[in-house]
Amino acid sequence: MLIEALKAFLIGLVEGLTEWLPISSTGHMILVDEFVKLDVSSTFLELFLVVIQIGAIMAVIILYFTKLNPFSRKKTPAQRKGTWRLWGMVVIGCVPAAIVGLLFDDWVTEHLHNAWVVAAMLILYGVIFIVLERRNRRLYVQYVHDTGQLDHKPSPDEMFPIKTVDEIGPVSALKIGLFQCLAIIPGTSRSGATIIGGMLTGCSRTASAEFTFFLAIPIMFGWGIVKAFKSFVTAGLVMTMTEVVVLVVGIVTAFVVSVLSIKFLMGYIKNNDFTAFGVYRIVVGIVVLAYFGVKLLIA
Repeated sequence: MLIEALKAFLIGLVEGLTEWLPISSTGHMILVDEFVKLDVSSTFLELFLVVIQIGAIMAVIILYFTKLNPFSRKKTPAQRKGTWRLWGMVVIGCVPAAIVGLLFDDWVTEHLHNAWVVAAMLILYGVIFIVLERRNRRLYVQYVHDTGQLDHKPSPDEMFPIKTVDEIGPVSALKIGLFQCLAIIPGTSRSGATIIGGMLTGCSRTASAEFTFFLAIPIMFGWGIVKAFKSFVTAGLVMTMTEVVVLVVGIVTAFVVSVLSIKFLMGYIKNNDFTAFGVYRIVVGIVVLAYFGVKLLIA
């Protein structure tokens, strides 16, 4: 049981680190699965890899509880109305992914869930991040020049039309939601796709990242409930004590590491862009291609 708990800890660590950073949790999980094999039933493993995300989601809820709570007595009526509006934008942003997920998830899992697709998406979106941020740097230089702030350079977020998550409107939310649909392809990264979509829509890095966090709440909770229903009701899953321990350790670890990851990301993008994540994605994509390519040759 201890060995399985340690394996669950490692998987929770990877989930917490990669779920919120735009580097693809699926890509990393494929590598982890090669070296860390849980001694559990296949039905439980499918459940575990989805439900572990609840820990990651709880990190968002805890960190942003005040902002996301429309019933807070500390808020003025206008602020509570603004919170309800924000939830409305989240719902709008989730609709496209919910539709695409329900229609194509099984097909994608059967045909695209492999190392080659994951590696290709890791590299492709890594390149996109680098190209997009190069464009943003040129726009920032032009913005500083046009606004005459050469001596006191403004925050990069100021050059975007939508500076905060509260300014995101229905059209922008829908566009970002459409970008989130791209994440159905393994290796894309849900956070990566929505952050790219946010910036292309005119959102600042901060607004894009926060909206990405909020979009995950209904999507990942909903998918966790669906997967749990399929496992316990449809497949008749009955967990062993070891599996219960594995599930708890994985969820708790994902929660703690997610809190740290989110705080790191929000602090990082105040003074940096996403170029480093783009480079990292390319490196991991090449590693995945090399590893599975060699494995195929010697098989």
